[in-house]
Amino acid sequence: MLRKKIHAQIQPSCVSLSFFPHPSVICSFRGAVPQGLVLELGETVQILEKCEGKCFSLLQGIFPANYIHLKKAIVSNRGQYETVVPLEDSVVTEVTATLQEWAVLWKQLYVVRHKVDLFYKLRHVMNELIDLRRQLLSGHLTQDQVREVKRHLTVRLDWGNEHLGLDLVPRKDFEVVDSDQISVSDLYKMVRNLWEIPLRPPHLHYRRPYGCAVLSIMDVLQSITEIKEEKDFVLKVYTCNNENEWCQIHENIIRKSSTKYTAPSSNYGLIISLQLLRGDMEQVRRENPMIFNRGVSVTRKLGFPDVIMPGDIRNDLYLTLEKGDFERGGKSVQKNIEVTMYVLYADGEILKDCISLGSGEPSRSAYHSFVLYHNNSPRWGEIIKLPIPIDRFRGSHLRFEFRHCSTKDKGEKKLFGFAFTPLMRDDGTTLSDDIHELYVYKCDENSTFNNHALYLGLPCCKEDYNGCPNIPSSLIFQRSTKESFSVSTQLSSTKLTQNVDLLALLKWKAYPDRVMDILGRLRHVSGEEIVKFLQDILDTLFVVLDDNTEKYGLLVFQSLVFIINLLRDSKYFHFRPVMDTYIQKHFAGALAYKELIRCLKWYMDRSAELVRQDHIQEAMRALEYLFKFIVQSRILYSRATCGMEEEQFRSSIQELFQSIRFVLSLDSRSSETLIFTQAALLNSFPAIFDELLQMFTVQEVAEFVRGTLGSMPSTVHIGQSMDVVKLQSIARTVDSRLFSFSESRRILLPVVLHHIHLHLRQQKELLICSGILSSIFSIIKTSSLEGDVVEEVEMMVESLLDVLLQTLLTIMSKSQSQEANFSFGQQGEYVSCLLSLLRQMSDTHFQHLLDNFQSKDELKEFLLKIFCVFRNLMKMSVFPRDWMVWNSYFSLAVLFINQPSLQLENATPAKRKKILDKYGDMRVMMAYELFSMW
Repeated sequence: MLRKKIHAQIQPSCVSLSFFPHPSVICSFRGAVPQGLVLELGETVQILEKCEGKCFSLLQGIFPANYIHLKKAIVSNRGQYETVVPLEDSVVTEVTATLQEWAVLWKQLYVVRHKVDLFYKLRHVMNELIDLRRQLLSGHLTQDQVREVKRHLTVRLDWGNEHLGLDLVPRKDFEVVDSDQISVSDLYKMVRNLWEIPLRPPHLHYRRPYGCAVLSIMDVLQSITEIKEEKDFVLKVYTCNNENEWCQIHENIIRKSSTKYTAPSSNYGLIISLQLLRGDMEQVRRENPMIFNRGVSVTRKLGFPDVIMPGDIRNDLYLTLEKGDFERGGKSVQKNIEVTMYVLYADGEILKDCISLGSGEPSRSAYHSFVLYHNNSPRWGEIIKLPIPIDRFRGSHLRFEFRHCSTKDKGEKKLFGFAFTPLMRDDGTTLSDDIHELYVYKCDENSTFNNHALYLGLPCCKEDYNGCPNIPSSLIFQRSTKESFSVSTQLSSTKLTQNVDLLALLKWKAYPDRVMDILGRLRHVSGEEIVKFLQDILDTLFVVLDDNTEKYGLLVFQSLVFIINLLRDSKYFHFRPVMDTYIQKHFAGALAYKELIRCLKWYMDRSAELVRQDHIQEAMRALEYLFKFIVQSRILYSRATCGMEEEQFRSSIQELFQSIRFVLSLDSRSSETLIFTQAALLNSFPAIFDELLQMFTVQEVAEFVRGTLGSMPSTVHIGQSMDVVKLQSIARTVDSRLFSFSESRRILLPVVLHHIHLHLRQQKELLICSGILSSIFSIIKTSSLEGDVVEEVEMMVESLLDVLLQTLLTIMSKSQSQEANFSFGQQGEYVSCLLSLLRQMSDTHFQHLLDNFQSKDELKEFLLKIFCVFRNLMKMSVFPRDWMVWNSYFSLAVLFINQPSLQLENATPAKRKKILDKYGDMRVMMAYELFSMW
C-alpha cells in the first residue's frame, strides 16, 4: 500500500509558522465501514495519509477523500499547542465558528429554556449572518461594501453573544483583537473606552442638504416603452453652489442653469432600475407576483386619479414646508434653523405614525427639516404626507417648533419659537389647498406644551385673527410680529371636503331648516368636488328624498339631473363608469323610482306651457341615467316586496311614454325653445332601450318605441336641424340591441321605413338615410342566415324599391352637373342599397311586386325606371379614362417582342452574332420596359 503524508515537514531551524492544507468536511459521513471516521458537515480534520481515494486522520479513522475540501491555512506555534488558522477573512472564520456554537444553544432555547421569542429572533439573525457571509465570500464587493458587510456581521455577532450569555470580544476594524499580538495596556484601554462611550454627550444628527439628481420621465418612457425587462439609468448628482437656493436646485438642473450647481465628481452618481408595467393595479399584481414579493411600495398619485371608483377611500393631507422669516435674536450671525413638526389630537396626544416622508419609508411621529447654515429666511420646499385617520382629523392640529442648532454649544438645539394650525376650521371644512402664512410665537426650552389649550386659543394666522377680536394682551406666548412661517397644503380625501356648501349637504341633518337652500346651492359646488364625493352626494340625495318626498322631491330631482349632466362634460366623462358602478352595487333607493317618474312626467307635461325650458332640456339630456336609477330602484323594490305594485309601475311607465309622445308631437316650427327640448329628448331616447329591456319584454319595449317614433311629425319641413336629429335618433334605434331581435324588428321596421320613405321622396338628408338603410340591410342579411326574414323583406320592397329607383335617377342626373363629386359617393351608397334589396328578394317577392301594379302603365313606368338605372350603371366605365393609352402601349410592347425578325433562335449563327454584337437582344430590353411600366 502506497502511503503519502500531505503535510510539510518542519525542520528545527524553521520558524513556527507554515502554510498547511486545511481540510473542511463538505458532506457528512457516517463511517459505516471498518475503521471509518464519523464526519459532520463543517468539521475540520488533519490528514496524515492518503491512499486510493481514502484518507487517514489523526482521529484514528478513514473516510472518502471527496467528502472534504482542502483550504490553505497557517499553522502557528507548532507542537502540542499548535493553532491552525484558515487563510481567509478573519470575520468569515469568526462567523463560521460562532454559527456552529450558536446551533447547539439555539435549539436549547426552544427545548430547554422555553424562550420562544428569542428562539425566533436568533433564527432570523443566524439567517442574516449566513447571507452576509455568503456576500463576503463572493469576492464581488467593493472595499466600502466589504466594510459595510463586516459592520453588519459584527453587530449581529455581538448581539447574539450578549443575548446568549457568551463572551464579548474586543474588536479593531471589525476584527477580533488577538491578545497575543497586543500589549495588555492597549487591551485595557480598548475595554475602558467601551465603558466611557455612554458617558459622552449624545451625538446630535442634523439633516443637511448635499446633492440632487434629476431624471426626465419623458426620456425614460421613450427608452423603456418597448422593453419588458428592467433598465438601468444613471443619474448624476449635483451640489448647490449657493445653499440659499437649495429649494430650486432641481429646477436649475432641469433648466441647465449650470452656474448654480456643480458636480462633486465626474463619476459620482446614482443608478436606478426602472421597468414599465402596463395595466391597472390588480392586473399588474396578478401578472408580476415576484416584483411585489420583494416588498415593492406602491405610490399613489399626488392628488386624485382620473377616476375615483366607489369604495376607494383615501384621506391624505400633503403638506409642503415652504419658507420662514426669522429674527437674529441678538446674535451676530444668522441662525441655523430646524423645524420639528408634530400631529396632535384634541386631547394633546401626539398621533403616532402619522407622518410619512416617502413611499416605502416607515411612518414616524415627528418630522425634522434639514438645516441651512446661517440662514434666517430658509426656503425648504419639502413635501410631507400626513395619512391621518378620518376619525382623528377633527380636533387635531399641527405644531411646528423652531430650534437654533448651535455649532459651538456642544451641538445643542435651542427652542426659540413655534407655530400651529388646526386641520379643520370651525365650520367643519378642512384646510384649503393654498399657502398658509402662520403666526410665530416666542418660547424657550423652559416652555411647556403639556397644556396645549394655552396656545390653541390663540390665532394661528391672519384669517384666524380676524375671527378673534377680543384677545387678551397678557398671554403666556407672545407673538413675534416680525417673524412668519409658511406652509402649503393639498388634501386628497374622499371623506373630507373644503367646500362649505358640500359639507352642509353631507351633514344636512344638522340644518333641518336649511335643507331646501342647501339642495339649491349644490349647483355652486365645483365639478371636481362633486366627482370626488360622488357616492356620498348620491347617498345623501336619496336619503333626503326618502325623508320627505313631497317637500324635497323636485329639488332632489333637479340636483340629480345636474350631477348626471355634469358627467356628460368631456372633463368628467370618464366618471360615467363610476356612476354605473354606484347604480349597480351601492344604490339603495328602493322607493326613488316613484318620485323620479313623477318629476320626469311633470317636466314633460309642462313643455307646451313654458317659454323658458332650460330645466326641461336638462332633464331630457339626463334621460339615460334617470331611467337607470328608475329601473334599478324598481328592481330593489321588487326584491324587497316580492314584486308588489307591478301593475302600478307598468301603468306609470305607460303614462310617462304618453308624455314623451306628447312632447314630440308638438308643432315646434314657431318655437325654437321647443325644438331644443325635442332634440334633447330624441338624442337621449335610444339610450333607455337597454334599461327598459330589464323590466319589459322585447315586444313591449318595441311598442313603446314605435309609438314614440310614430308621434314625430311626418312632415320634413320642420327644420333641417330637427330633421337631422330625428334621423340620427332613428339610426341609433336601428343600431341598438332592441332592433337585433326579430320580434321587435317586425314592430319597428314599418315606422322606420315610413320616415326614410318621406325623406327620400323629398330628397332630404340622403346621406343619413343611406347609412340607416345600409345598417338595416346588414342586419337583415345576418338574420336571414338564422331565420325567416320574408315578411321584413316584403315590407322593404313595398316601402323602398320605387323610391330607391327614383332617388338613384335623381342622383345620376346630378352627376352630369357640377355636383358630380358630391353625388358620386351618394350614388355608390344607394346602388349598394338597391343591390342589397334585390339580392334579398325571392321569386315570391318579385311575383308580389308585379301583382301589386294596378295597371300596365304603372308596370311600364316601373320597368322604365329600373332599366334606366341599370342602363346608366352599365354606361359607367370600369377603367380610368387613360386606360386606352396604356392598353395600346402594352399591346405594342407585346407585338414588338413577338415580331419574327427579332426571334434570334431562328437565325443563322453568323447573323445572330452580328445582331447581338451591334444591337443586343432587343426583346430583353423591351421586356424590361414592359416590366417597369407595368
